[in-house]
Amino acid sequence: MSEGATASTAVEVADVSKAFGRVHALDGVSFDVGAGEVVGLIGPNGAGKTTLLRILLEVMRPDRGAVRFGGEVRGDGAHLRRQIGYLPGDLRLDPQRRGRAILHDLDALSGGAVATRATRLGALADRLEIDLGRRVGDLSKGNRQKIGLIQAFAHDPALLVLDEPTSGLDPVVQQTFLDVVREARDRGRTVLLSSHDISEIERGADRVVLLRSGRIAADSSVAALRDSAPRRVRVVVQEQADTTRTDTLAPLLALLAPDAKVSSADGSTAIDGVLAGPVADLVRAASALPLVDLVVEEPDLQSVVLGRYARPEAAS
Repeated sequence: MSEGATASTAVEVADVSKAFGRVHALDGVSFDVGAGEVVGLIGPNGAGKTTLLRILLEVMRPDRGAVRFGGEVRGDGAHLRRQIGYLPGDLRLDPQRRGRAILHDLDALSGGAVATRATRLGALADRLEIDLGRRVGDLSKGNRQKIGLIQAFAHDPALLVLDEPTSGLDPVVQQTFLDVVREARDRGRTVLLSSHDISEIERGADRVVLLRSGRIAADSSVAALRDSAPRRVRVVVQEQADTTRTDTLAPLLALLAPDAKVSSADGSTAIDGVLAGPVADLVRAASALPLVDLVVEEPDLQSVVLGRYARPEAAS
C-alpha cells in the first residue's frame, strides 16, 4: 500500500504514470479513496482525468505504478468489473432498442440475484422519472443519461466511477442523483465522481482530487479546500479621530494588505479588503475596535478551483 493507505482503503492509485509519445498524461499520481467516501476528480481539459479513469477500469495500462482495488492489484478482470458501476462521459446507447431491454442485458452481466436487480432497476427508474418502455432514439439527452445512471447503480457495486454524471439532467433530477450518491456512500460504497461542474462536486463530494498537467495539484476535503481560499471582507467601526485611527486600525490593515481600502461616512469607518489568513485572526483584530459591522464572504469552491488551475506550482 502507498503511504496513507489502510485496511479501509477501497481504491489505491500508487505512483501511476502514462505517456503518449512525448505527452505525459499522468506523472506519478498517487491517492487513496476510502470505503464509504465520495471523491470528486476535477481538472482542466488535458489534466489527465480521462486517462486515469481508463486505467482504473483496465481499459488502459499504466507505464508505471499500479491501481489496487480492496488491496488487490487490478487484473482479475471480470470479477473486479462486477464490483464497479461505470458511467462513461460519452455514453452511447443503441437508438433502436428500448431502455428496459438495454438495462436488462447490461444488468445480467453484473451477476447477483435477478429479483433483487429487477427491484433496484424499477426503483431507480421511478426515482429518476423515466419511461423504460420507449426507444432510446426517442429519448432526450437527459433521459438517455438516466439510463446510464441506472445501469451504473442497479447492481449496488462496491465502487462507482461516474464521468460527468449530471450532463443533460435538469436541476430537480440532479438533486435526486446526489441523493442516490449519498445513500450509496452511507451503505459503505465508494464513489469517484469526475466532473467539470464544480458546484456538483461541492454538493456531492467529501473530498476533492484536483489534477493539473498530469499531476495532483490538490487533495483535500471540500471544506478544507474552501477554507484555504481568500475571502472578501468588510469591517465597519465607529469613526475615530485621524490622530488615533492609523494606530488602532494597523493590526486590521496588516491582515488585509496590500489592497485594503479605508473610507469614512456618516460617523463610521469602513475597511474593505481580502483576507488570506484564518478568520479567527480577523475576528481578534476587529474585536479590539469599536465594531459596528463585520461581513465575511464565504468563498465558493469554483473560485478556489479556478485559482488552483492558474497556479504554476503544485499544491498539496
